[in-house]
Amino acid sequence: MKRLAHITLIAIGLAFCATAVKAETVRLVTLEYPPYQYVAGSDVDGIVVRILREAFAKMNADISIDVLPWKRSLKMVETGDADAIFTAYKTAERETFLDYSKTVLMPQVVSVWVNKDNNVAFDGSMDSLSDVSIGLVDGLSYGGTVDDAIKSGVLTSLDYAPESSNNVKKLMGGRIDAVIMNKYGVMHHLKNLGGLEKVVELEPELSSVPSYIAFSKANNLAGMRDELDTVLQGMIDSGEYQSIIDTYFAQ
Repeated sequence: MKRLAHITLIAIGLAFCATAVKAETVRLVTLEYPPYQYVAGSDVDGIVVRILREAFAKMNADISIDVLPWKRSLKMVETGDADAIFTAYKTAERETFLDYSKTVLMPQVVSVWVNKDNNVAFDGSMDSLSDVSIGLVDGLSYGGTVDDAIKSGVLTSLDYAPESSNNVKKLMGGRIDAVIMNKYGVMHHLKNLGGLEKVVELEPELSSVPSYIAFSKANNLAGMRDELDTVLQGMIDSGEYQSIIDTYFAQ
């Protein structure tokens, strides 16, 4: 009987340890990047934050999210002081210490935006924007197509501002014809300014660069990465992913 009781206590102890490990909080790090992720009072909010909170909840995993300088966040996942980082572009250097999700967490789309009553005739080429006054942020890259058009002088009427919100205000006020900007970034500013119904996105988009959640190889979390991939893809396929985005901008 004593031996049986001893074995039972060991089994209970092992079960308790397994539960404790499973319940351990997954630490995520990121940068301030509205509307994807940003500090809101004492909390962290944003489109990607809401998507990840729902995805990890489906996995019965508790998470914490720290918004930090990007270089610090990268160093923390490299050393294992954090478990995962988002929204990260994929590079060969980072792949040496990160296990990237296979499912794209958030495509970073750059497109052209104009007022609804504007008659900008955009056909997808930079030449069609040659005479259009365009708002840009000073010092920011917009991808190869746009950057090359600026350097070569194809785009001739450029209006630079220190912040993207300045350009959105100028667009709504009719002081420029268009802005070239990250899609959800524009929508974020329009939402804050009450202009979502006044400005439209022109097609086709200029570029789309995938960004991911990536897990620290130092913490051996490839299995969690795989599980999250499955959950994220399921959310995309069911429409839940897009619903979270739509609800954010509808609030």
